[in-house]
Amino acid sequence: MLGMGASCSSAVPPERAAPSSGMYKLEIELKRGHNLAVRDRGGTSDPYVKFKLGGKEVFRSKTIHKNLNPVWEEKTTLTLDSLSEPLYAKVFDYDFGLQDDFMGSAFLYLESLEQQRTIPVTLVLKDPQSPDEDLGSLELAVTLTPKDSPIEERRDSTNQQSIRLSELHRKSQLWRGIVSIALIEGRNLIPMDDNGLSDPYVKFRLGPQKYKSKTVPKTLSPQWREQFDLHLYEETGGVLEITVWDRDTGRRDDFIGRCQLDLSTLSKEQTHHLELPLEESRGFVVLLVTLTASAAVSIADLSVTPLDDPQERREILKRYGVLKSLSNLKDVGIVQVKVMRAEGLMAADVNGKSDPFCVLELNNDRLQTHTVYKNLNPEWNKVFTFNVKDIHSVLEVTVFDEDRDRSADFLGKAVIPLLNIRNGEQKGYVLKNKELTGPTKGAIYLEIDVIYNTVKAALRTVVPAEQKYMEEEPKVSKQLLQQNFNRVKRCIMVLISYGTYINSCFEWESAQRSIISFVLFVVVVWNFELYMLPLGLLLLLVWNYFFSSSRDMTDMSMEAMFEWEDEDEDKEDKDSEHKGFMNKLYAIQDVFISVQSALDDVASYGERMKNTVNWTVPFLSWLAITALCFATFLLYLIPLRYLVLAWGVNKFTKKLRNPYAIDNNELLDFLSRVPSDVQVMQYRELRVDPGQSPSKRRRTNLS
Repeated sequence: MLGMGASCSSAVPPERAAPSSGMYKLEIELKRGHNLAVRDRGGTSDPYVKFKLGGKEVFRSKTIHKNLNPVWEEKTTLTLDSLSEPLYAKVFDYDFGLQDDFMGSAFLYLESLEQQRTIPVTLVLKDPQSPDEDLGSLELAVTLTPKDSPIEERRDSTNQQSIRLSELHRKSQLWRGIVSIALIEGRNLIPMDDNGLSDPYVKFRLGPQKYKSKTVPKTLSPQWREQFDLHLYEETGGVLEITVWDRDTGRRDDFIGRCQLDLSTLSKEQTHHLELPLEESRGFVVLLVTLTASAAVSIADLSVTPLDDPQERREILKRYGVLKSLSNLKDVGIVQVKVMRAEGLMAADVNGKSDPFCVLELNNDRLQTHTVYKNLNPEWNKVFTFNVKDIHSVLEVTVFDEDRDRSADFLGKAVIPLLNIRNGEQKGYVLKNKELTGPTKGAIYLEIDVIYNTVKAALRTVVPAEQKYMEEEPKVSKQLLQQNFNRVKRCIMVLISYGTYINSCFEWESAQRSIISFVLFVVVVWNFELYMLPLGLLLLLVWNYFFSSSRDMTDMSMEAMFEWEDEDEDKEDKDSEHKGFMNKLYAIQDVFISVQSALDDVASYGERMKNTVNWTVPFLSWLAITALCFATFLLYLIPLRYLVLAWGVNKFTKKLRNPYAIDNNELLDFLSRVPSDVQVMQYRELRVDPGQSPSKRRRTNLS
């Protein structure tokens, strides 16, 4: 699309070429502007240009005063790890002491650029509020160069993401092995910040799969200690691309270095300790990598259903029986999903139809159906089999509309916790919106079976949960901040109500209650032993099991926290001529995000403790009862000093016994599996009445 003298505006993206994985160098020369808009009273302007990628500013030009045909002749070079984000160019008129005036903007779609040669590009400036207004143009020279490596050149190229979703073969979705990666640490990285340090994080890419580590602030020798799994789709292994970045607030992150690992050189079924030097930079990244054979995943027609074959079902039940409880602890169970059909879907195309296909996700495992074209009531009749690594995982079933030349349109989503599944029951699930806060149009019919080993499931509960490969960066949201504040307030109010009740016993507001409380206090204190602490929590769980009405649902008052509407996206930060002011603004934004996240964490853990006691997830409450019985037994039989001594010896010798151990807290890992009140509402099933029309069903569920 873009060639010599090609123009590109912000209105409609050009047809995109297939993006390839890997690193890219983008060289941009900002030459000049033509016939720019008048913004000053003297009939002229003081223009300057900003370039943004992924919402972050990556370049700002100098200001050319009193000129509508400015000549900049400035160059900048960017390092990219993806071409999916367009380059966003914005032109402003500089006003001293005032907010700068907007003069127009345009997008440059990088996927459409011809690579390895300099291309003249003209960007036609537009104002989204006044699309017909002539705002002039920018003249650029752009060079996009892939940073190919010798390893990658020797290998066959991976499947392009632009292949039509309906043409994906069944086998191309099924992985042949698992790459378990423990990111341990970095050593002697180069400083990228003015303070002589960096805020490093790591990105991993294996074919289409991506993973991003946490950021370790202000260090050149970061300790990440993270573990995650990627899928192997090639028999020979594939090339694992590793890039290290320095996180910067308010501007594009700095590239520190990269390295690659050819997985075909590693032997399988054993752990490899690797210290990989960074190319084009100094420093090392330390990893533990293990290649294992694939767990059983499959896609089949309804006529070939694994669990419907009696002999195969017996073998699966035997594999996850009690006698196999201590073998291969990561293989907890198996889930089989029959995707039957959907009905009453949203029309996403101009012809009043859709081209729906269905994507199933279990943690980072992802499979999909074929596309049924021009149909609002598609039938897929496919059977999908996943291995279960965590019984507390949530199966996500999302319906999309396939589009030939752009990304698929979202039609609806259903989420089903594995522990909520009733085996062999064909059930209709109302589709929800992206935020899972309310229904959208349509329903999907599934039949799900889950077989798992209870002992393995319990043991996996107290290890860190698997994280999504690439999670979205948190954003400031006034609505979310207020919601999290209200959640924390509710938790505090519960504690205050308990305190008020206890104080009423001291105030003798009820003589009977105060007498009973006083006698109970004297008896407990006089006979107190340490084992009574877990015993008291055990009695609370047992009491709620028999007498609490909130076992199967969370407090109805929780619904008052939510308004079923989409979150407003954050508005773009106002531009200012002073970088110092912008840095302060971004710092304040970071503080708001930290406060917002902290409120969410505090509220979530408070709600999870309540939901454990309330039997919201019976499996976890029974597990808590088992642990409390064991703790009571230990404290009753063994003196406390011996238990504390054993705990201390374990803590002090843990690093000596395993220097690369990934730290975890068993209690927090357990609580992370208990849903918060927000998640309980998201996982709540909406009713499907076969006799209702889709529009009437949606109104019923909204009410």
